[in-house]
Amino acid sequence: MLPVRDDNPQVDTPIATYVLIGLNVLAWFFLQGFGDEQTLRSSVQQFGLKPGELFSNEHYTGQWSELISSMFMHGSWMHIIGNMWFLWIFGDNIEDSMGSVRFVVFYLLSGLAAAAAQIVSDTSSMIPMVGASGAIGGVMGAYIVLYPKVKVHMLVFIMIIRVPAIAMLGYWMGVQLIGGVSSIGASGGGTAFWAHVGGFAAGAILVWFFKDEEMLLNHPYYGWKQRANPADIWQDPSNRQ
Repeated sequence: MLPVRDDNPQVDTPIATYVLIGLNVLAWFFLQGFGDEQTLRSSVQQFGLKPGELFSNEHYTGQWSELISSMFMHGSWMHIIGNMWFLWIFGDNIEDSMGSVRFVVFYLLSGLAAAAAQIVSDTSSMIPMVGASGAIGGVMGAYIVLYPKVKVHMLVFIMIIRVPAIAMLGYWMGVQLIGGVSSIGASGGGTAFWAHVGGFAAGAILVWFFKDEEMLLNHPYYGWKQRANPADIWQDPSNRQ
């Protein structure tokens, strides 16, 4: 299932979301060589997070900067396209709930929590972890808290269906949990399921501290109660306090 769009409009221009997408794309182009095999492999090794390297022999040997740089690296064209697509769909509404500066801090903290979860799952792993998925998982965790009833348009095979955000994102989280449990004890590369789980959980918690109640006061899709004719209310910026 692939989300196509949501029925959740926003008023303010999502500047931070655009910037984060831009930074990921720039890193892909200039640091990862447009996916060139040799450059891609080198960038993943240089900027990816390797848990086993952080505290090797009880002494720090890795680079703490990898905790941040790994969030902007990707492993393939499909990897970056998929991540940026999810950030594009869900990021603007979370930014709209807290403002651009707070959203950037929220995004990075979610990414750090995701990295921590993956490190804990296998502290000795030397496989580089890359991708914005953990931070974006935080965005989705916040979305399910703030806008559980918003309809998300999903592409399923050749059909478009509309489902509540809580169903779509809950399903996504369930898949990550199953994948994480099944990956326990496994060796080799693959999807960082525990990073996704950690990011999602962190986002669902952090949003309570980062959301701005005044910005959400007149949001017709906020929470479990939906106003009558929400589109009409939201189209008039004067209704937003």
